[in-house]
Amino acid sequence: MLKELFLGTALVLLGAGVALAAGAHDGLECTGCHNIHYAKGPVIFEVAPNVKAMPKGAVNPAKSVAALCLGCHSSSDNGGMDILPISAHTTHPFGMPVDPKVAKVPPALLRGGVMDCVSCHDPHPSNPNYKYLRVDTKGGDDMQAFCALCHPAKADGSVSRDKLMIFNSMDEVKGAGSTPVSGLGAGAPGPFPVKK
Repeated sequence: MLKELFLGTALVLLGAGVALAAGAHDGLECTGCHNIHYAKGPVIFEVAPNVKAMPKGAVNPAKSVAALCLGCHSSSDNGGMDILPISAHTTHPFGMPVDPKVAKVPPALLRGGVMDCVSCHDPHPSNPNYKYLRVDTKGGDDMQAFCALCHPAKADGSVSRDKLMIFNSMDEVKGAGSTPVSGLGAGAPGPFPVKK
C-alpha cells in the first residue's frame, strides 16, 4: 500500500513537471540566469549584459532584460553564447519605444515604454506556454492569437484581443498565472519595475 502511494505521488509530480515544460529554460535553476550575490550587471543577472547585440538606438541597453537574454541568445561573434541565437536585424523589434501606429502594446508589457524580450516572453519555468510566450498559442498552432495582442487591427476578426490571457510570473502576491488583457487596464503598472 505504501509503495503504491509513493509511486502514485511520484507519477503525479513527474506529470506536473512535464506539464510545465515549455522550453530549454526548464533545465536551468534560478541561478542559470540570476546571481544574487555576484551579479554581472545592474540587475541580478548571472550573465553579463550583452549590449553589443542590442539594436542601434536602443533605450538604456545596459539595463534592459534583452541584454541578459542576448548574453545567451546571440552569436559568439556578437557577444553571446550561441544558444539559439537571434539577431536584432532579423527579429521582431526590441529595445525601442513603440510606434502607436504600428502596435497597440498593453502598457503593462512595456519596460519604461520600451519593448523588451519580456514584453513577449516570460522565461520562467512556471510558464506553460509555447516558447515561453505570454499568450497561449496552442503549441504554436495559433500564433495569430499572440500577434493580435499588439496588432489587433491586423488580426482575423475571430480573435478577440480583450479575451486573450497574458501569462505573468512576476507578481509574487498573485502568483504565476494569466490575466485577461482587458483586466490589465490602460494605466496598469508594468509587472517589470525598471531601475533608473
